[in-house]
Amino acid sequence: MTDNDDFMDRTARFRGELVAYCYRMTGSAEEAEDLVQETYLRAWRSRAGFEGRSSERTWLYRIATNVCLTALDRRARRPLPSGLGGPQDDLAAPLVPGDDVPWLRPLPNAPLTAEGADPAAVTAARAGIRLAFVAALQYLSSRQRAMLILRDVLEWPAADVAGLLGTTTTAVNSGLRRARAQLARAMPAEDELAEPTDPRLRTALARFAAAFENADVGLLAELLRQDATLEMPPLRSWFAGRAAVSRWFSAVPQFAAPGQFRLVPVTANGQPAFAVYVREADGAFRSHLLTVLSVTETGIARIVAFLEPGLATSFGLPLEYAAVAATGAARAGLPSEPPAVGGLNSDLRRSSWETGR
Repeated sequence: MTDNDDFMDRTARFRGELVAYCYRMTGSAEEAEDLVQETYLRAWRSRAGFEGRSSERTWLYRIATNVCLTALDRRARRPLPSGLGGPQDDLAAPLVPGDDVPWLRPLPNAPLTAEGADPAAVTAARAGIRLAFVAALQYLSSRQRAMLILRDVLEWPAADVAGLLGTTTTAVNSGLRRARAQLARAMPAEDELAEPTDPRLRTALARFAAAFENADVGLLAELLRQDATLEMPPLRSWFAGRAAVSRWFSAVPQFAAPGQFRLVPVTANGQPAFAVYVREADGAFRSHLLTVLSVTETGIARIVAFLEPGLATSFGLPLEYAAVAATGAARAGLPSEPPAVGGLNSDLRRSSWETGR
């Protein structure tokens, strides 16, 4: 076994949680992947100097933190539309583009904890990756983010956080108090999200997909909470309230007739999500957006629709499902049409996001 093989065998198991950590710090899955790659490169180059005074996991987190802090010195914060102003009241007004904004981006389903972590740790990790939480983190300074993530999400002792950041326990506790207060102001109040094992949640998701696929705005409205919100980055415009959100969907051309949408369930940020495909003039379904849902026991509280067709590939999905099976698609093993959610295997539908792993 080579030295490089031994290094990878000992450290590769931490990669998923490091990606989640760097994502929480930066708000971008793509940037997080790059920063973790840089973390492992720096670790490999300095492996001879690792003396074992801390665990390899702590050593990697120290490197990852320094990599993130350096990167964030050159980055603006990544918001969602609701973090830039109030909702749009006039549905007839033009939507405001935001192509100049470095938007918060979704995180595909990935390991959030080390292999073998107990279920409680997995649940905590999933809660610490939700869109609303990561969006609120962006209001903190980079060092405050690191303190809060390490202490409150990963549950490191304050002394360990201080050692990693090269400061004192007193400074960490003081910084945490300020960070928690600022996070509370930035994070919208929301009821506890429904647990993945709740059968009511799976029913709500199936009905949400059916509302899209059957162009049933009435059913969609039934699923929304009274205070539901709709955000659509890279648009700055967003809508608040069941009535406003429902009226917006009523104006979407594809809701004029059934069969124009197909939804494929995925996981984003430890939350249920759908890759949404739209039928084009040639009959093919092409990737249109990725929508992430915040579902509470009283209904859907938040819809964040990322209007970026290319996101489908980040979730292991094709950009297009042909109207008829093409020989190339058949050879690749791709279906000719995305499955309707109602026909999906229920175990597969659950396993795609319940574990958060």
